[in-house]
Amino acid sequence: MWRMNAAIAQRAPIEWAKAACEALMAACEPSELPPARRWHYHQGVFLCGMERLAEAAGDRRYDEYIQGYVDGLVDERGNLLFARDELDAIQAGLLLFRLHKRTGDARYRIAADRLKGLYRTLNRTSEGGFWHKDKYPYQMWLDGLYMGGVFALKYADAYGNGGEDGGLREMALLQERLMRKHMRDERSGLLYHAWDESRRMPWADPETGCSPEFWGRSIGWYALALAHFLDLLPDGAPARPELEETQRSLLRALVRFQDPGSGLWYQVVDKGDRPDNWLETSCSSLFVYALARGVKQGIVGYECLTAARIGYRGLVTVIARASADGEFSMPNICIGTSAGDYENYVTRPTSRNDLHGVGAFVMACVEMNDLISV
Repeated sequence: MWRMNAAIAQRAPIEWAKAACEALMAACEPSELPPARRWHYHQGVFLCGMERLAEAAGDRRYDEYIQGYVDGLVDERGNLLFARDELDAIQAGLLLFRLHKRTGDARYRIAADRLKGLYRTLNRTSEGGFWHKDKYPYQMWLDGLYMGGVFALKYADAYGNGGEDGGLREMALLQERLMRKHMRDERSGLLYHAWDESRRMPWADPETGCSPEFWGRSIGWYALALAHFLDLLPDGAPARPELEETQRSLLRALVRFQDPGSGLWYQVVDKGDRPDNWLETSCSSLFVYALARGVKQGIVGYECLTAARIGYRGLVTVIARASADGEFSMPNICIGTSAGDYENYVTRPTSRNDLHGVGAFVMACVEMNDLISV
């Protein structure tokens, strides 16, 4: 088993990213990452973080581990078994583009084509917004912009924009506009976790259709997606100024809700004064990533850079404390969570080294590596 060096708390962010990946690689073969032997966004999120580390560190072991996961599920003809009724099924497809480019193996492109076909079959709201899953009818969730939207832009960048509803980029941008239209709160600058067009869910506001709370990780997925959108949209794209302003406004709002003592963010972002609310590490990691990326994209400045550094230090402090026995341990990661009321979020169980959190932490570390001094 990989053991953490006693001095790792003082190492560069890239070393923290390596520590996280090495710990999970030692614990699980690629096919055994939970849920085992499934094409699933849990593994996809973690391996997307590992992919960023592979690019930064130039270590082929990470590429081989990622390929081991994909090859266990994609056969020689590019066939793969995936859920065909939810946006979440698309996210792990982000791993296919670099694999195809690196290896030239056509089956990865074929698998990407199969996932792209899911857009044609997903149910939609009256305005064209994707239902998050068939079992959540007429609902859009913030999570969906990262789970499904980024793949569309990466596919368009790699293989061309033609196809669904006049173009993949246009389709992805429509999803973002609808989320912002229905789910953004003008007062706080934050976004609600979900929106129900039908207003049938118990949590749906009868006038707006929104869920009642600002759940940290859902906002983190949205911020992560916007960061990718800005990286992937062509220069001069008409949507770019509006997206930049949207991300700038969100990042500045997140700075206002950062806990000054720990540097982290709360499970329910705007209610840190409540004793049953708690500091959550996966959303904090996603926020640090988005803040750092926003600085590099030139859309935010010193205030957000400072918040990213404080947030990163807060994460390292929590993880170093939890890893005192020498084994990497990332605590306080909320398990998968549906939309609901305040009680729903603050009573959710937490997990150690859940892939939601470790993947987000690796992304944050790689992004912070040149923005923080050890």
